[in-house]
Amino acid sequence: MSWESTVTYYQEINRDYQKRLGGYHSAPILIHSVDFSPIEEMQRADDWDGAGRALSAAAIGLERAGAGLLLLATNTMHLVFDRLESATSVPWIHIADPAGAALVSDGCTRVGLLGTRFTMERDFYRERLQNRFGLDVRVPAADERAQIDRIIFDELVHGELRDESRAFYQEVISRLARDGAQGVILGCTEIGLLVRPKESPLPVYDTAVLHAKAAVDWLLQ
Repeated sequence: MSWESTVTYYQEINRDYQKRLGGYHSAPILIHSVDFSPIEEMQRADDWDGAGRALSAAAIGLERAGAGLLLLATNTMHLVFDRLESATSVPWIHIADPAGAALVSDGCTRVGLLGTRFTMERDFYRERLQNRFGLDVRVPAADERAQIDRIIFDELVHGELRDESRAFYQEVISRLARDGAQGVILGCTEIGLLVRPKESPLPVYDTAVLHAKAAVDWLLQ
């Protein structure tokens, strides 16, 4: 939900669209960039109804403005995805689906998941990957989950990329690999700012990049 990852979406969608069509093409995009502070407060207060109302209003506004496809550019807030989907009439791409499809295509059956504590610990995300794609989803230990979450909220959403935090994520990914994970889902759209594919001990499935690519696929179809 931070503007740091909104930049990633805007760049990835436009770069992919221009690469595929060439010339002077750029993607037709409408963006509702929310103030993250009230959303973060709702997350901490467990006020998912309030967050759902706020994001539904944003989605309805985008549809009224002419959007033919909607993306929620955050993993955590897919906790209220069903509410957003029912509030609008145009299609959505769920952020977990492009990652799940890519993992299956690559022959992966067991995957590690990094994200906020909500994404790692609640059922909404892991169950979608398990039920739709048959994936065995593993998450880090409790103390590691707490540190992963802290780095996201204290550093990444503020654009702070620290070497020691990158090293910690790499250590966690290595432990997931020892547990049998064949790949790792970067299940927070800011994590890809810190951990690049070449820096990961496991193949990386960056949900922001894969979500953006799925949007371009939709546009060109």
